[in-house]
Amino acid sequence: MTQPPASAEQAPAGILAGAGASPLEDLRRAVLAAVDELRGALADSVAGGRAELGGSRGPAGAAAGGRGAAITLERPPRAELGDYSTNAALLLAPAVGRPPREVAERLGSLLQSRLGASLGRFEVAGPGFLNLFLADRWLAGALAGALAAGEDFAAGAARAPERILVEFVSANPTGPLHVGHARNAAYGDALARVLAFHGHRVSREFYVNDAGSQVRKLGASIQALARGEPVPEDGYRGAYVQRLVDPAGGQGSDPGQVGRAAVRVIVGQMQASLAAFAVQEFDHWAYESELHEGHPSPVERTLAVLEEQGHTYREEGALWLRTSAYGDDKDRVLVRSDGEPTYFASDIAYHQDKRERGFEHQIDVWGADHHGYLTRMKAAYQALGGDPMHLELLIMQLVHLVRGGARAQMSKRAGEFVTLDELLAEIGTDAARWYLLARSHDTTLDLDLDLAREQSSENPVYYVQYAHARIASVLAKAGEARVHAALQDATDRPREPLHAAERALIEQLMAFPGEVAEAAERRAPHRIAAYALELAQSFTAFYRDCRVVGAEPESVESFRVVLCVVSRRTIARCLQLLGVSAPAQM
Repeated sequence: MTQPPASAEQAPAGILAGAGASPLEDLRRAVLAAVDELRGALADSVAGGRAELGGSRGPAGAAAGGRGAAITLERPPRAELGDYSTNAALLLAPAVGRPPREVAERLGSLLQSRLGASLGRFEVAGPGFLNLFLADRWLAGALAGALAAGEDFAAGAARAPERILVEFVSANPTGPLHVGHARNAAYGDALARVLAFHGHRVSREFYVNDAGSQVRKLGASIQALARGEPVPEDGYRGAYVQRLVDPAGGQGSDPGQVGRAAVRVIVGQMQASLAAFAVQEFDHWAYESELHEGHPSPVERTLAVLEEQGHTYREEGALWLRTSAYGDDKDRVLVRSDGEPTYFASDIAYHQDKRERGFEHQIDVWGADHHGYLTRMKAAYQALGGDPMHLELLIMQLVHLVRGGARAQMSKRAGEFVTLDELLAEIGTDAARWYLLARSHDTTLDLDLDLAREQSSENPVYYVQYAHARIASVLAKAGEARVHAALQDATDRPREPLHAAERALIEQLMAFPGEVAEAAERRAPHRIAAYALELAQSFTAFYRDCRVVGAEPESVESFRVVLCVVSRRTIARCLQLLGVSAPAQM
């Protein structure tokens, strides 16, 4: 089975040409405009700011009556309650001094006038909810717009595109990448993909901590093994250290030199592991050692700036930063009494270096052990003149592997851990990425290894990929010529009525732009995974209830072929944003 050639899926020129916002966004704006019009008609003297609608799934924005609650436009839980429902009348009623159901009736009438034939009818429900039943032509037009957008459907919608640097993984180069790093890698990579798709200019960076005592300890550990001696008590242990003896030149006399050689080997292994994990190439690998090079070095320059601005002081031979002046619980040491800069000093210089390279907006993806670092880092950033709101420090939570219903380890070797490479060998790249991304980064994750290997509908990544493969099979069965003809005949005026499963699938597709925006703005790529599963479920219901190839009349078949094409593209886009493959056959 093969995917239909891309040429067969090109939308005909002219469909909804010049369309700007998505149909759902247009519907939101119509609701807002009707709210403003009704507010003016009912209570010209009532003060209140312009209402704003939240996303299709939840509240955001300002209140209709200035009371803090947000107007929403959401899909109701049941189809009999309409296609979309809004609480606008409930929020507007107190501001205009009228009963909510009366306000809802008048709001519905205004929307009927604004939307015309696109709104089939409306109903007032409960205390004052307004349920909207959209006409088939609105849904058909929305589908035609998504088809016309092609691969750009839901893309580039950021209201204020920024240049953003996402620094992630940045694992210590003293050992292999483990499962915790894998979650960081999957999240940072997916977040960068989502931000770029949303319209931001995104750069990716990996920061290598290749300076300081840890590198010398690694070198000393390798030297001890090369001599057949026990590893120092504070050294590094494990089979991976033994494997570094020859590549790192374990017979060398300088542990720092041996450690740096080992770091180069380990970084190369990290790069190979990340490539196998489908992490897109980093734009820049930054090295801590480079921050200490030159006269003055970047660290020295940064410390000089802080001193000149009066943010530092000396006590007991050490140089301190007044982080307590910016909300930290105490001041922090920058240079120890022996003259050696702390890691904190290097981190401050690194963030200053990123600013000097033009990245005012920085996102750092950190491990679960960095909670205590947040306030001091923002304090230092602010002391240097940076806007702390433009330094986002995101903390990943822990990953637990589960096998047979119990938390398990895949490796029993003393001094070692479950590596990324071991995880990929166990469940594969697609399953690993999906499961590591399926929950919010700030919640602890249990990764079920048994479920991740299943080829069944119980396994969400398999379910979504299978839906994509099924659509590819349907389109291949239809044939390239038939698909091309259906796309050329696409129109925003379908035969009526649409099947309930068709309506539900189109509405699910129309939620995609909002989901992308939410995922980008909330730094929440797990929303894309949840949406992809819901979309696959909607398509499966459509496939069960609606014949595609051979449907009669021909216009019905054409419409359903178009619906398949847009669904396939959208599922593939979701998987691409997650870094998961979209197979044409399974």
